[in-house]
Amino acid sequence: MGKNKFHEGTGPSQRQLRVGELIRRALSEVLARGDIHDPDLNRMSITVGEVRTSPDLRIATAYVLPLGGQGQDEAIALLARNKGELRRLVSKKLSLKFAPDLRFQVDGTFDRMDETREMLSRDGVRRDTAPETGEERGNE
Repeated sequence: MGKNKFHEGTGPSQRQLRVGELIRRALSEVLARGDIHDPDLNRMSITVGEVRTSPDLRIATAYVLPLGGQGQDEAIALLARNKGELRRLVSKKLSLKFAPDLRFQVDGTFDRMDETREMLSRDGVRRDTAPETGEERGNE
């Protein structure tokens, strides 16, 4: 198979991004509707922030976070326990050659956003990022 001349570098391909987004939507829908036969998992509200797929699309890593951020370890354990049923339900919604193996990790995006907000609210950073006025530039 020829090398894709439009995709260079180590980032994900367009196909990986597209399939990851399809899996994210399908997984979110399955979790929101409570289609799983596990009452412990159904009582939790879980956000699927992102899904990254391997280059061969056989492994999909879902970055998830329970609503409120509480019970992260329990949510990952429940998802891992039900990953076979989740895989089956997600693959029914998608028309892929192979149903990807689902893996789950805690989504740290929200924590990083809070740290960034806190950093940007510091006086020194606010002063450095404030828009300049014409008087400060020397009004040419």
